[in-house]
Amino acid sequence: MKTFRFILLLLVTVSVAYFLSIKIDPVPPLGNFVSPFTGFWQNAKQAQQSAAPELNLDGLQDKVVVTYDKHHFPHIFANNNHDLYYAQGYITAVDRLWQMEFQTMAAAGRLSEIVGEKALDYDRTARRKGMVYAAENTLKALNAQKEIEEAVNAYSDGINAYINSLEPGDFPVEYKLLGYEPEQWTNLKVALLLKYMANDLCFGERDLENTNALKLFGRPLFDQLYPDIDTPIDPIVNNPGGWTFEPVQKPNFDSASVVELITNQLVPQPDPMNGSNNWAVSGSKTASGNPILCSDPHLGLNLPSLWYTVQLSSPDVNVMGATLPGSPNVIIGFNDSITWGVTNAQRDLVDWYKITFENDSHNAYKLNGEWMKSDKVIEEIKIRGEKTFYDTVVYTHFGPVMFDDSFHPSSEKKYYALRWIAHDPSLEAYTFYKLNRAKNHKEYMEALNYYSAPAQNFAFASAQGDIAMRIQGKYPNKSFEEGKFLLDGSTTEHDWTFIPNEQNIMYKNPERGFISSANQYPSDTTYPYYITARSYEAYRNRRINNRLREMDSVTVADLMGLQNDNFNLKAQESLPFLVSVVDTMKLNEFEQIALNELKNWDYYNNIDSKGAAYYEDWWDLLYPSLWKRIDDEKVSLVKPTTFNTIRLLKEHPDMELFDVPGTPEKENAYDHIVLAFRQMSEQMANWRASHAASAGWAEYKGTYVKHLLRLEPFGRYDIPIGGNHNIVNATSENHGPSWRMVVDLNPNGVKAYGVYPGGQSGNPASSYYDDMIDVWAAGKYFDLSLMHEPNENPENILIQQTLTPNE
Repeated sequence: MKTFRFILLLLVTVSVAYFLSIKIDPVPPLGNFVSPFTGFWQNAKQAQQSAAPELNLDGLQDKVVVTYDKHHFPHIFANNNHDLYYAQGYITAVDRLWQMEFQTMAAAGRLSEIVGEKALDYDRTARRKGMVYAAENTLKALNAQKEIEEAVNAYSDGINAYINSLEPGDFPVEYKLLGYEPEQWTNLKVALLLKYMANDLCFGERDLENTNALKLFGRPLFDQLYPDIDTPIDPIVNNPGGWTFEPVQKPNFDSASVVELITNQLVPQPDPMNGSNNWAVSGSKTASGNPILCSDPHLGLNLPSLWYTVQLSSPDVNVMGATLPGSPNVIIGFNDSITWGVTNAQRDLVDWYKITFENDSHNAYKLNGEWMKSDKVIEEIKIRGEKTFYDTVVYTHFGPVMFDDSFHPSSEKKYYALRWIAHDPSLEAYTFYKLNRAKNHKEYMEALNYYSAPAQNFAFASAQGDIAMRIQGKYPNKSFEEGKFLLDGSTTEHDWTFIPNEQNIMYKNPERGFISSANQYPSDTTYPYYITARSYEAYRNRRINNRLREMDSVTVADLMGLQNDNFNLKAQESLPFLVSVVDTMKLNEFEQIALNELKNWDYYNNIDSKGAAYYEDWWDLLYPSLWKRIDDEKVSLVKPTTFNTIRLLKEHPDMELFDVPGTPEKENAYDHIVLAFRQMSEQMANWRASHAASAGWAEYKGTYVKHLLRLEPFGRYDIPIGGNHNIVNATSENHGPSWRMVVDLNPNGVKAYGVYPGGQSGNPASSYYDDMIDVWAAGKYFDLSLMHEPNENPENILIQQTLTPNE
């Protein structure tokens, strides 16, 4: 049935692409694609085939046994580390080759080679951002650490062994659909995959938008709209008086050194909802007496999934968890002794510098009173079906100049250089190599010493009973507001120096019996370094901490329930005020229905909740209405955060920005609330009229998991799941928990559970392509069985495969 559906939907996709030229441009020759011998029929056939029981591979040193369990999770057993990572590369490529290559080509700014000129702006952005430059710097750092260099070499060799075994008929279906072939894998691609993640997680900033806002609004209004801390202080690490080190001092910074309107069209930002939850509960609060750790990173939902579940076992490591296809090691996982999970650390790791060139040649720029020679890199961007595009990118002392006369130009000829932490050499791959092998808190700390970017909150628990949190990254040491606005690039006064690694925010075994993070402000206000970021979470963190404080004799089931918690704290804090504004109005029939649903709602965004649908629609109309004057400005700005918006609604309803220009009346917050309520009532009445009476929040939200190419037949739609932004179960329309893991560190054998919204296979015809989505949506989990030899738990073994050296 799965194969029939795959073929039918694929034929529809190809027909639409061919006749309408919508999805694929230019359209590849279809003869090879529909060939029964080399075309997509072969992919349907492959999906029904089991792995060969034995394979002979060039490059192996010894026999490797791969045990696939009933969830298609591979458990790889090797006699040495070279073969372990070789096999990881090979096995991952079998299931995810196209995805691995596509994501690294996106990182490298090479999508135009695949899809044509429509990707040129994307590719230029990646090149001008310095993605390849960043990857090359990281690769140099990896090559200087023998252990991880050897692991990456073996991993790449394993991928290439699989690529070299393929005939055209074996290529993943996306290659056939787009008419291109896989190329050889390189270690640079591993580094590019890591920068692909860094771009998603630590490129978020608003320096240029802040500069515009300060110029337009002035300091008093700016501070009201965009305070550094605009959330309740319920930080990741609350340690007043515990910062006993001597901080490195910085001179004061003049935030008004460059205040001007920046008219350039700015580049897209990562999704501001990229975040995560993690926590660990001490054995003193659990029913079993063992620490329990939970982790669920929140990212965009795609097929194939970002994650791939693997166990890696050799004489010096036995670890299982979520891996990133394209990079060795386990990223979020556990071994017999420890477990760890990560969330994104909200810190400003991007700065912009105004550059003054000597003349239009851009051969020199002013720095410290002299003309400094520019470095120019000519980026060669190949375009499918078109001539190669050559883009000259100027590199300065600070980094690449993203905006110039040829790319998102300013009418005033203004130029801005980028300083980004991801440009620096980094060893995140080595951190995970060592973390996979760590046995205790000391070794966890040693592993994290190598980690610099993207900054993450590393939750930890050990079978010895320790729990800990370390907010790890390479953080610029900044004076108050330094880097919050555009910086003066004519001086090295604002060069980055860094907070000493040992002075990063961390703690171990807090008295409250748990640690947690959910992208909130990282520390109490006594931490002696200046901290700023694009935004901080204000709701998930407080809900998690409130629940963990209340809990005792905690079980795995309790914490699974918390990961899937749909309570809407934002609604609890905002809805009574919103309702009070409309409660005394004269209402029509539909408005009265809406008001009744809202008054009777229990603040849970559950699947069948009608009140949740009414509230979320109301807020989605109200928020942009309140800040329309900001959106209408001719320069780039950002709207105040949700939490600050609600505060301003309550405390400053007559704020000047709430007035609508061009109307005789002076509008205030209440007018926007009423207008949005009336619009919501009408919209919801229309929606209810076309849906079953039982339809609720999940159907209204319409969560979906899209294919990376946005090929509709390869996605999953209308997934029945609750939650939303700012809720612990942070599942919105196309964003949410990309991996859920719960680990009970029982000293007699770790008990672990996990799930993600996808499947192990990247082949849309495979039964393992999206088989975990329904389980994930239902809030359920699969067992993650950390085996100690290949034939353990024979009832769970689906198939075994032996990889042997080709003699």
